[in-house]
Amino acid sequence: MADAGATGPRELPDHVTLPLLTLITRQSLDEEYRQVAEARQRSGAARVPGPRGPHRTAAVVIALFGMLVATAAIQTNRNAGADESGRASLVAQVNERRDNLAQLQGRAAELRARNAELDAEVRTAAETERTEQNRLRRLRVRTGHIAVTGPGVRARVDDAPGADAKQAVRDDDLAILVNGLWRAGAEAIAINGQRLSVLSAIRNVGPAVHVNSRPVNPPYVVLAVGNPDTLQADFANTSSGLTWLSLQRGLGFEFSMNNEESLTLPAARPPVLRAAREGSSSDQQQDRNPAEEEVAS
Repeated sequence: MADAGATGPRELPDHVTLPLLTLITRQSLDEEYRQVAEARQRSGAARVPGPRGPHRTAAVVIALFGMLVATAAIQTNRNAGADESGRASLVAQVNERRDNLAQLQGRAAELRARNAELDAEVRTAAETERTEQNRLRRLRVRTGHIAVTGPGVRARVDDAPGADAKQAVRDDDLAILVNGLWRAGAEAIAINGQRLSVLSAIRNVGPAVHVNSRPVNPPYVVLAVGNPDTLQADFANTSSGLTWLSLQRGLGFEFSMNNEESLTLPAARPPVLRAAREGSSSDQQQDRNPAEEEVAS
């Protein structure tokens, strides 16, 4: 008996040495042959297959495999074309949206610049409005169209004791006193509660004095809003003030002037217009005199 150790190297099994595709094909064919043989044995018609049967089956399997490979290659090429087309479309969309974004950013920059210009115009308009409001307020104060409160002086004027009609305080005398206060810097003046405006008149109607067409009786209380620290001294230095002081001493008027911390003067009565009418802006432009455009506040 031969020694087992003297024999050559043992052959490896088929599942180790054969390629995977060949092994799968062979096993599939062997299994099909076995099933066909068993079926024929059961039917009593068993016969040995011809020598070309396995080769034909293998050729069919290889052909099918080749078709699968070709189909996969064709599908891969098609998918590659579709992927390339989709990539190109995405690149085009990205470029288009980048251009839109650049346009929107440019538009946003323009709007920011315009907003800055409008903000500057609004600030300028607001400053102009405040200036005009202050100017209008000063004009209303000077013209007597609004009531005012502030420090100033209170002057009291009365006829001389036992004076006759020729020695009584008349309209011209009060006008001189008021003019002196205006020139001394008074901002608003009232006589016995009658606010003086640019349309006010001080007139004698018989023996009575009328202010704003309203009779006033002595003693006459003249309230003047202004700087109390300088108003009396400046009044005494004006020509009208000097004239008034001369009249007061010569005719013996009772006169006193005192500083007040707070005075309240009413607004003047609005004028009654009989011949004037409201004009349009075009009429205002046509009738404007360039020399009258600056109004003293």
